[in-house]
Amino acid sequence: MRFILIDEIVDMIPGRRVHGVKTLEPDEDVFRDHFPGFPVVPGVLLTEMMAQTAGKCLDAQDAARGKSMLVRIQKASFRRWVRPGERVDIHADVIASTPEFATAQCHVGVDGEEAARAELMFAFVPRSQFASDYRDEVLERFLERNPARTGP
Repeated sequence: MRFILIDEIVDMIPGRRVHGVKTLEPDEDVFRDHFPGFPVVPGVLLTEMMAQTAGKCLDAQDAARGKSMLVRIQKASFRRWVRPGERVDIHADVIASTPEFATAQCHVGVDGEEAARAELMFAFVPRSQFASDYRDEVLERFLERNPARTGP
C-alpha cells in the first residue's frame, strides 16, 4: 500500500481551505485485517487523509517556511464506517497559521454524510532536511491545472 492518502485536490485556496478526495479500493492490503468479514477504513487512515490534505494546503501557501508535518491531533471523532470502494471527500479549513505552526479543522465525508472530524496541528520542517528529489505529485498536479492558485 502506498501511503499517499489523497488521490486528487478538487479545490483549494492556499493557506485557507482545501477539498480533496480519496478512494481506497477493496483489494487494498489493509482490508484483509481491518476487519475480516467487515472491512472498514481504519480511523488512523482517515486522520492521515485529513492531515495530508491540510498539509498540501499549507505547503501551497508558503514553500519557504518548510514542509508541513503533523505534530498533534488535538481532537478527533469518528461518526460512521467508511467501507472499501467508497469515495471520501476530505475538507480542511486553516484556522491559525504562523511561520512556525498551523492548525486546521478537518472533516471527511461519504455521500454528504460526515464520517470523521479532527483538529490538527502542524509544524514546518525545513525543505533542506528532505531528499533533494522530493516531490509532492498530488499538489503539483493541482497547481499545474490551476496556476492562479499559488498563494492566498
